[in-house]
Amino acid sequence: MLDATLPIVTDLVRDAAHALTGASTDYDQLLEFIGDARFVLLGEASHGTHEFYRQRAQITKRLIREKGFTAVAVEADWPDAYRVNRYVFGASTDSDAVEALAGFKRFPAWMWRNADALDFIGWLRAYNDSLPGDAAKTGFYGLDLYSLHASIEAVLNYLEKVDPIAAERARQRYACFDHFGADPQEYGYAAGLGLGHTCESEVIAQLMDLQRRAAEYIRRDGRIAADDFFYAEQNARLVKNAEQYYRTMFRGRVSSWNLRDAHMAETLDFLAQHFAQLGRRAKIVLWAHNSHLGDARATQMGQSGEWNVGQLVRQKYGRECVLIGFTTFGGTVTAASNWGGPAERKRVRPAMPGSCESLFHDCGIPAFLLPLPRDTHLAHGLREPMLERAIGVIYRPESELASHYFHARISDQFDAVIHFDQTRAVEPLEPTGEWEVGEPAETFPTGM
Repeated sequence: MLDATLPIVTDLVRDAAHALTGASTDYDQLLEFIGDARFVLLGEASHGTHEFYRQRAQITKRLIREKGFTAVAVEADWPDAYRVNRYVFGASTDSDAVEALAGFKRFPAWMWRNADALDFIGWLRAYNDSLPGDAAKTGFYGLDLYSLHASIEAVLNYLEKVDPIAAERARQRYACFDHFGADPQEYGYAAGLGLGHTCESEVIAQLMDLQRRAAEYIRRDGRIAADDFFYAEQNARLVKNAEQYYRTMFRGRVSSWNLRDAHMAETLDFLAQHFAQLGRRAKIVLWAHNSHLGDARATQMGQSGEWNVGQLVRQKYGRECVLIGFTTFGGTVTAASNWGGPAERKRVRPAMPGSCESLFHDCGIPAFLLPLPRDTHLAHGLREPMLERAIGVIYRPESELASHYFHARISDQFDAVIHFDQTRAVEPLEPTGEWEVGEPAETFPTGM
């Protein structure tokens, strides 16, 4: 059905698209479209594209300066991002943004240890430093749950300072994981298959123990103590959710995916509640992959029983949230060939015919913003299922259709889309030899 109407849809997109030229007014229309929304979700079609990082940062800067947003929540581990948070608040011993990002050591390090993230963190610190002492500064927070052992260590460090006896109880509970080594997947394999004792009761007991003493701990030092307790409580909550995640990851993709995205949405909710307790209205920007931030109900994912952050946030906050996707037709991307492999600069194949990226390419506009208001001819035309590309930290162009495409109704998935026809790979702070060399052009060695 879509193929017969494709020329008409292309014309509708071309007419509605707002060309992005690099001018300071590029996103005026987007900020007007966002209006009074408190949650702005900015996606990406890959974890390694310069334009996605750069433009999300540009939009976020304007949301902070012009609309009073005071938190950036990202697809990253809570302890690593909180180290950055302390730096941008001027509360850490890190000397610069490079050092503040040093916590991101786990694969894929380039996802946050890259030149564009570095520029944004440097800007955020300078912006916060420029504010009057009583002004609300903007923080940087992680939503993900892969940091089981780092979060355990953070809980123990906090309790050692405020309640050494409670720290010893926590150490005994968390010792349950010691039998499985440093890799939480080993725990997940054994617990998920019933090969050993699970740590479920221990991590729940520890979170409840910490929460029971919340008032006592927070009374000690006021605002600073409240922030420190919130950080520790979220780490304890993360340990509980991560234990469940790893325990279910060998039972199938749907269960583990849903647990992970539910955790990220829950973290967002607790972050908003924390701001409310401090007397501040939560206005938060989220950075994550399109597959997390586009409404899953409009995608192949939703049909298979998966939900995601975009769906959960939209269901809870309605018109207080805006979901924005990013797409590209071709270029280069930073990605690995296998999990745990080195970062490579890979050539992105031109988008497949019948995909939304190919349709956007046919519009002939190098870069554009496309608002998708409901009940318009454009929204109706883009409501037919189309292929959509998703490149994560791994890119396998040799099996691209099977590995990186899914079907989606893009006008139901997002409230707006930002398209860059040709994009380039994000630059890691520690580029590997494979990244420096990059892939040869498709015409190599003839050059034709």
